[in-house]
Amino acid sequence: MPLMKSWIDSANFADCPFPLNNLPFGIMSRKDRDGRRCAVAIGDHALDLASLGETGFFGSQDVASAFTEEVLNGFLKLGRPVWLTVRKQLQDALSADASDMLRQTLGECLVPLGDVTMHLPLNITGYSDFFAGYHHAVNTGKIIRGTESLPPNWLHMPIAYNGRTSTIVTSGTPVRRPLGQTRTGEEAPRFQPCQTLDFELEMAAVVGRGSELGEPIAPEDAEDMIFGYTLLNDWSARDIQRWEYQPLGPFLGKAFATTMSPWIVMKEALEPFRRDVDPPKSPLLPYLAGYGSVYDIELAVDLKPSGRDQYETIATSNHKYLYYSAAQALVHHAIGGCRMDEGDILGSGTISGPRPEQYGSLLELSWGGTKPLKLSSGDERSYLEDGDSLVLTGNAKGDGYTIGFGTCEGTIMPSPQSVGRSVHWS
Repeated sequence: MPLMKSWIDSANFADCPFPLNNLPFGIMSRKDRDGRRCAVAIGDHALDLASLGETGFFGSQDVASAFTEEVLNGFLKLGRPVWLTVRKQLQDALSADASDMLRQTLGECLVPLGDVTMHLPLNITGYSDFFAGYHHAVNTGKIIRGTESLPPNWLHMPIAYNGRTSTIVTSGTPVRRPLGQTRTGEEAPRFQPCQTLDFELEMAAVVGRGSELGEPIAPEDAEDMIFGYTLLNDWSARDIQRWEYQPLGPFLGKAFATTMSPWIVMKEALEPFRRDVDPPKSPLLPYLAGYGSVYDIELAVDLKPSGRDQYETIATSNHKYLYYSAAQALVHHAIGGCRMDEGDILGSGTISGPRPEQYGSLLELSWGGTKPLKLSSGDERSYLEDGDSLVLTGNAKGDGYTIGFGTCEGTIMPSPQSVGRSVHWS
């Protein structure tokens, strides 16, 4: 599919992340209006859907009412036929062929992106993070266990843990270095700030249609239940996690912050980039076999070391390297009867490629801290330091256009110096 031309000139450049082909959904606030408002991004503007709904543009009170909410959940609950209808209405009205009347109506609802503040787009009641990247799984086995073997269940099902929705934040929110227990060798555990703070390059699928408690999801329905995708940084306190994770898995080492990009790219915008997951290396049980999509989305990690002015790309990867698809993750999540809700997010797990420059975490890039990453600024990093800023980006390259997700950014802040009245570290 080639570039869809818009009457908004900035949307027609090949490197613009928000062309008419995209139209991602998000939640913004604007300087001249109260409250948070549903929006789509087009070119270098945000289209205020709450204001547009007041004009009667959508022809549906249910849609107009959903866009007055401060999260996208109400719109998600209207279902895929409505999502597609609204997407088509917006594309037609923003196209180069739109009438002068439509241009005037929508033009009055446009706000420059530089004049808006983006917020968490969803009321997220469920967040699960999967371990679906084959290369990352192999690498962590080599680094942590000293063996190339995968966990015995890994080739048979998507593995995950249930994360904390209370600490999911939108891009630009500072991340405070967590405190916790750590242990090295046989010494007694210590209470201290995390010493091995890491990022994880991920994407997340947004569940658009929920399921009933006790009812599995049919594999053929899973793809249509996914509304879209965002970027995700599952910040990780490796030393805290290493001491706590046996036998029940991640807890505090993953519960202090998870950053997501502010725009949700609809699955339909990614259709030209869809790829089938690679054939499994071991046969899957029937409920997981033979379906699911990944996407040719180029991913990058840029780091700005503390005290520096410039970002440097430290890793690149691609969504297509995932071993399990989001649809497979969703089916497996619900197979035992777990209810899925609109707005739930499913993290992919770290997306690493087969080459060292494609590793999606500092754990891998520095090989467990044994080979510090050398930057062009002269700095070295085994793990993140206070003041470091990190930006994740994702772009799918089409015929004369780019599908982007906005940035997924965070800066590391120091740990608190004390906890309560009496517990101090140092």
